[in-house]
Amino acid sequence: MALLTQEQQRQVEEAVTRAEQRTDAEIVTVLAPRADDYSYIPLLWASLVALLVPAVAHVLIGGLEIYSLLMLQWASFVFLSLIFRLPAITTRLIPPRVRYWRASNLARRQFLEQNLHHTEGRTGVLIFVSEAERYVEILVDEGISRHLDNSDWGTIVSDFTRRVALGHTAEGFIACIDASAELLAQHIPRTQARNQLPNRLVML
Repeated sequence: MALLTQEQQRQVEEAVTRAEQRTDAEIVTVLAPRADDYSYIPLLWASLVALLVPAVAHVLIGGLEIYSLLMLQWASFVFLSLIFRLPAITTRLIPPRVRYWRASNLARRQFLEQNLHHTEGRTGVLIFVSEAERYVEILVDEGISRHLDNSDWGTIVSDFTRRVALGHTAEGFIACIDASAELLAQHIPRTQARNQLPNRLVML
């Protein structure tokens, strides 16, 4: 996955700065190329397919000795393990539920690691993206959730997810931040000047 350029990162940072001039919310943006290396996925699929090789070979070819079947099985396992490691193939082998679960877990870890739970007034907002999984999530602390329900973020997240799928991650970030600022300004308007957390895009 292509990372954002320095200029794109600067634009995202400026969007956060503009947004925080309208609301007491502390916005942090995080971009991950992928939520996991999924190193176990190629091995798992290669193992499952290799287990079937002797039976298939016996039916299609027949008459093979045990030693030949075992060699064929091992050769299949090694070959498939290498092929399934290709990123384009690995992504297709991962069930969507697993991809989203891993991305969701990473988002929650980042909420804590970026200290969004320690802001004054508990007004932390995390805008998280994992590109490989095409996963977008907005997490908010209780100071925000008291005023806004999860459903309020649905349209913003859906639009951002669509942009990520099209490869327009930078534009998606800016549009998401602007839309979030509009929503936050209505419910948690700015009451004091403060900037407790960095505005730069966090690249994992």
